[in-house]
Amino acid sequence: MSETPKELEPQLSVQPSSQPEPERRLQLPLPSQDPHDTRQHTQLQLSESEPEHQHQAPPVWINHRRGLLFLGFSVCAAILGLICYKHRHLLNRSNNQEGKVTPCLSPACQWASAQLSMSADPFTQPCDYFLFTCGSDRLSADSGGRQRGQGIPGHPQNQKETAAWPKRRGQSGARDDRGLRGEKILDRRSVLLQYLREMLESNDRPGRAAVQKAKAFYHSCLDTKSIETAGAEPFLTLVQNLGGWAVSGQWNRTDFNATLSLLMRDYATFPFFNLYVGKDPNEIARGTTKRYIQIDQPDLLIPIEWNSKTLKSQAKTQTLLPFLASCQRYLALLGAPSSSSMIHVGTFISLSSELAVSAAPLHHRHTQGQLYQRMTIRELQSKAPAIDWLACLQAAFHPLLLIEDDQVLLHNSLYIVQMSHIIGKWLKRHELSTSSPVHTYMLLNLLHTLMPALDSRFTETEKNLSLALGNTDEGGPRWKRCVLETERGFDSVLTHLLRERTAHREAEEIIQNIFSSFKSKLRELKWTDQKSFRFVMRKVQSLIPRLWTTREISSEAEIDQLFSKVTVGTHGFFSNYVQLLSLWQKRRRRLLTEQDEAADILSVTPFLLGDELLFPMGMFLPPLFHPNYPRAMNYGVLGFLTAKDILHLLLPDIYSQSETVHDVGECVWDHYLTATEKAGRGAFSLSAAQQQEVWVQYSALQIALQCFPQAYHQSLKNDPEDTSISGLSHTRLFLTSFSQVNCDSDPYREFMPLEPSFLITVICANSDLCPTSLQCANKTQQHSFQTC
Repeated sequence: MSETPKELEPQLSVQPSSQPEPERRLQLPLPSQDPHDTRQHTQLQLSESEPEHQHQAPPVWINHRRGLLFLGFSVCAAILGLICYKHRHLLNRSNNQEGKVTPCLSPACQWASAQLSMSADPFTQPCDYFLFTCGSDRLSADSGGRQRGQGIPGHPQNQKETAAWPKRRGQSGARDDRGLRGEKILDRRSVLLQYLREMLESNDRPGRAAVQKAKAFYHSCLDTKSIETAGAEPFLTLVQNLGGWAVSGQWNRTDFNATLSLLMRDYATFPFFNLYVGKDPNEIARGTTKRYIQIDQPDLLIPIEWNSKTLKSQAKTQTLLPFLASCQRYLALLGAPSSSSMIHVGTFISLSSELAVSAAPLHHRHTQGQLYQRMTIRELQSKAPAIDWLACLQAAFHPLLLIEDDQVLLHNSLYIVQMSHIIGKWLKRHELSTSSPVHTYMLLNLLHTLMPALDSRFTETEKNLSLALGNTDEGGPRWKRCVLETERGFDSVLTHLLRERTAHREAEEIIQNIFSSFKSKLRELKWTDQKSFRFVMRKVQSLIPRLWTTREISSEAEIDQLFSKVTVGTHGFFSNYVQLLSLWQKRRRRLLTEQDEAADILSVTPFLLGDELLFPMGMFLPPLFHPNYPRAMNYGVLGFLTAKDILHLLLPDIYSQSETVHDVGECVWDHYLTATEKAGRGAFSLSAAQQQEVWVQYSALQIALQCFPQAYHQSLKNDPEDTSISGLSHTRLFLTSFSQVNCDSDPYREFMPLEPSFLITVICANSDLCPTSLQCANKTQQHSFQTC
């Protein structure tokens, strides 16, 4: 591994060997070095290496040979010195000449400058700045390490988002609780949702029909006044159009399978089983792209728990009373007579409890081999005859033609068989009854589907039940929920808008540069054996990294045509929401027929698809990335995050394959213990997972820092005055931008024992990259850190 982050590193060749390849090092030249000094130093070493006891003059041919050898060494030293000088000269242009940087005055840079000014500067507050921990619980509260919260599931500080988006650009956002860091960069999903919000609230290009429909849907979702005024009437009207129900006393005894098909086709409601589309993982390895209808157990409304002794699910006894109360409240809001509501609620809970018995958690179904069980629709019909499977599936995927020989994949066949038996029993038992528990069960599931479009009385009832179950997540602000609902139906519109606003050239530049630097990093590792190294390198070399953009729709006219039959009103959110459910079904139908993987607009991390390494457009958004930012800022934030994503995706178990992971992890941790004056105590050792995460994030910073100068100097050819922010040199801007990365929302935070910003201290320990020392001026004893 390199002692310091390297720039312009040549590709290293792999020499086959039975032993691990020695670690390769390439040290950047120190500031005092120049070609002349290097040449003199080489000459001095050569002269001092001559044996002192030689007194006899060597033969003439030996003198000539030594002269030629000396001349060769001198030329090589001069060339190496010139290269080092060139590297240092280029680096100094971006690092040490702060007075010569050109300020970026674009709106994006002004906003970024305001955010940086609200945060502590790591180079002026090095002591307190870096000593916070991230998600690890290795340091106790009284050990001196100032923790940000344990970062483990269930911890109170991790139940909510820890940062708030500023209301508008130029306005200060909420300060960090510690009072030292100012506003941190949000997690990437929050950044994406906020960006989609801005697109939906903008008034640009009013003539585009599909875009205006998406915006009208979003604004009708925000119009809570109209939703409150409508109350429960829209749902009651819908129920009457479906034939009524026994709760209201007006029910025309509709056929069970006919009602179920209607709920599946028009309202995306699946009371007795879940339905979605996906590939068979057993075929993916063979390169098959065929998608199948997949049938799973439903998301039951009644709270259940898994009994590991009986290997069965059961209703939670302690939550039955709150659940009963919520069901009664729903029926009261729908105008059901109190005299009969208890009967309907009782039978609903009884039927729900019976269905719950056969449901099983995913880990149990996986160990029992119950996932991806293949069978034809005809075979499914014989196993679960109470459901008219062909009619229901044809309704859900209308107008696609399905036949009985089409194959489906089941994920809990035991539940499907038992569910059919239970429904058949209840239908027969209440064949002549006016209560119809099965019909009531379906309509209460429909109510749950349409809950987001109903007034606050329904949502408050749902929230109270959630709190009684121990859930503390409040679901976020209204705008965020409206963005997510809009994406469900108008994903193609938002994808097209996002594609228009994405800086493709700049995004591809970061992708290609980071991936190239990542491959160089692989060659620096001390691999346990060459077989592992060659396997990883073959896999990496075969990958094609690129920006993930959708290929199915390319023009505004095509999008307008796709949504031509959708009618969206600005004040009728319930009717708009019903249309959204229909759009959602059409989206599921398209998944079954299309071969290409449609871009997921809500994706914020790269993934593998065949031989392609795809990077979603949602990664390349402000404030994490902007084409008008200086490259130092883009690489300091998004370059680091991209490199970290690649390392996690492609090297999930690198700890067992490389000694470097352990060595670097321990080295960085020693830095931290020394800086926090805990070195030598021996109680703060890292686990293998923690060492790997420290190595991943430290390596990601090195990868981004290594390829940033190359990108920066390349940009000088196109724009001789590459800009900076707040008068910072480019390297300092890189590191300062990186210091804003927030670990609170990192999915791997529980394995990270320190905050990523501390890695700057390690990078700067023995390097001339940093503009100032990060030693703490108020500490009596200064430490000499080793290079990791």
